[in-house]
Amino acid sequence: MKRLKILILIFCLALSIPLAYFVLRTYRSLEQEEVAQLRYFAVTIFDQMEEELASLVIKEEGRPIDQYRYNYMAPDQATGSGRLSRSPLSQPPKDRYILGYLQNNPDGSFNSPLVEDDRNIPPGSNSVVAQLNEVNKTFNLKRSTVPEGAEIKPAEMVAKREREEVSTFADKYLDLSRSKKQRSYLGQAKKRVEEITPGQALTVAQLDENHKESKARQEPEEQVAAEQDLAPMAADRIAAQPAKDKGVSTEQYRSRAATPRPLQSPPSSHTDSHTEKLQVEVDPMQAVFINDSQIFIFRRIVINNQIYRQGFIIIVQEFLNHLAKEYFSLQPMAQFASLRLSVVDRGRETTTVLSGAAVQHSNFSLERTFPRPFSFLRATLTFDRIPKSVGRTTLNIMMFVLAFIILIGLFAIYQSARAVVALSERRSRFVSSVTHELKTPLTNIRMYIEMLEQGIAHDHEREQEYFRILGSESSRLSRLINNVLEYSKLEKKQVDLDLQRGTLQEVIQEVKEVMQEKLVQDGFDLKVERREVPPFKYDREAMIQVLINLIDNSMKFGRSSPTRRITIKIWPEGDTVKISVSDTGPGIPGSGLKKIFEDFYRVDSELTRTTGGTGIGLALVKKLVAAMGGAVTAKNNDGPGCTITITMPATDAESILR
Repeated sequence: MKRLKILILIFCLALSIPLAYFVLRTYRSLEQEEVAQLRYFAVTIFDQMEEELASLVIKEEGRPIDQYRYNYMAPDQATGSGRLSRSPLSQPPKDRYILGYLQNNPDGSFNSPLVEDDRNIPPGSNSVVAQLNEVNKTFNLKRSTVPEGAEIKPAEMVAKREREEVSTFADKYLDLSRSKKQRSYLGQAKKRVEEITPGQALTVAQLDENHKESKARQEPEEQVAAEQDLAPMAADRIAAQPAKDKGVSTEQYRSRAATPRPLQSPPSSHTDSHTEKLQVEVDPMQAVFINDSQIFIFRRIVINNQIYRQGFIIIVQEFLNHLAKEYFSLQPMAQFASLRLSVVDRGRETTTVLSGAAVQHSNFSLERTFPRPFSFLRATLTFDRIPKSVGRTTLNIMMFVLAFIILIGLFAIYQSARAVVALSERRSRFVSSVTHELKTPLTNIRMYIEMLEQGIAHDHEREQEYFRILGSESSRLSRLINNVLEYSKLEKKQVDLDLQRGTLQEVIQEVKEVMQEKLVQDGFDLKVERREVPPFKYDREAMIQVLINLIDNSMKFGRSSPTRRITIKIWPEGDTVKISVSDTGPGIPGSGLKKIFEDFYRVDSELTRTTGGTGIGLALVKKLVAAMGGAVTAKNNDGPGCTITITMPATDAESILR
């Protein structure tokens, strides 16, 4: 048994080591999958923000250059020519984070599509126009001292994006290296040359008398700053380019446009708009900080070497709040993650907005700096916990079930092996006990026969005593042999029982006759308490053998008791007949009450060690009773001794009714 335990332990170790490695690797894979999924959805939020910024830039890049005036030359689809219309930018911006639109002119002045001229400012636009004027003044000062486009370098920004997109959830299934190029700009990345009509050029370059007067009243430092940028340009000094120049490079255009030519008047409605075009150079959108709360997003356009800057003013706080609310605050991710949106001006955070849960200890974070012209915007997602994958729950359940099955299997193997070993040991003891039980009566028989042969018994009474002992030992030997043979037949299922109806009266009588002499010899009193019972089926010889075994077992263990009494009770109970054999012996330990009917089992006590027996008596009782359709149980008495009860079915229903 010790060897079996060692083998089971080795098996457990051999099974648990690879299983533990498998579980560990699986948990690590699930953890990587959880991080990848979290990264994927976080990148998705950043991509959605970037798409809105890109659409905003593309919309502004595609805007006609003359829409930054109150009136502009709108194309007429019917006639194919332009007609003067009110600019869509003349209405207040729909987005709260946009203060307004303006055009910075080469002479430092500005105009806004909100007003037609300085003398006719709508009442509701006074505050906005005043703020745009201050923005224009600040911009005039900044453009002479700060290089335009002083933002994060595209290479650095691309490197950040590459780092954040490594090992994303999609990389497991898609190769995005061919289909997805990294953005360094939102919108156009290079300068372009586009064609405009002379009417559009006049609209862009138009300077009314109010602008001239305001320019004359500029403070000296503002005028100096404006003069350092570009010389003033008059409205009638925009050079016209013929249609044949269409498609020339920027360098060629600049060389041709170096000498200003007189501006032709706008074509009339009868003139074909395609007969004469002007070319204008348009730079990509860029950003300049006006102050910590305002940023100017603009494009540069060059007409006849004169530079105009057209764009819109972003209110930083409103802009960050809009992004956080639109793309993060209402997402389920906001319950366990924190979004930090910050505006960075040359390495210094000027404005920060926090949204979502308060993260104390970060387990995972993801950062993105957006492409130009929003390279000042930085977004950081921080997570205090990573949502568990559904596969982790399945794995836990399966591991628990697998461990439970393995433990149950090992326990069953151990118990089966233990039962086999115990049965083998009991069989070994049974052989030894049978040998002893056979040897003892044979020795007694041989001894008394020799004594009779030698004439040791001098009188007739002693001879009768010797003959009585010889008969008792012969009966004992016969019962032992019958038990062994009967047990063997029952094991091989070769017993043929002759079940006949009866009331057990003749069986009790025969048992008393057989056991009378032994009862008297050992000083036991056999008492029978019988009530009327209906006839029931039983095998006469088998029932005699059962009762004799029970009485013999009671006598064997009750010899040391002060009261030697055995009681047989027979009574009806419902549709069964009960037969019990009670004694006044030491009883049976509680742990052995259910095991005494097992094959070769003997209660381990001091009494059993000094008392002979084979361990098949009660096992044979159970098998015989079961073969007759009954059941047997054992129970200790309230006083000394125990009671073994046999329950037999009463098959004669009519007798029960009578």
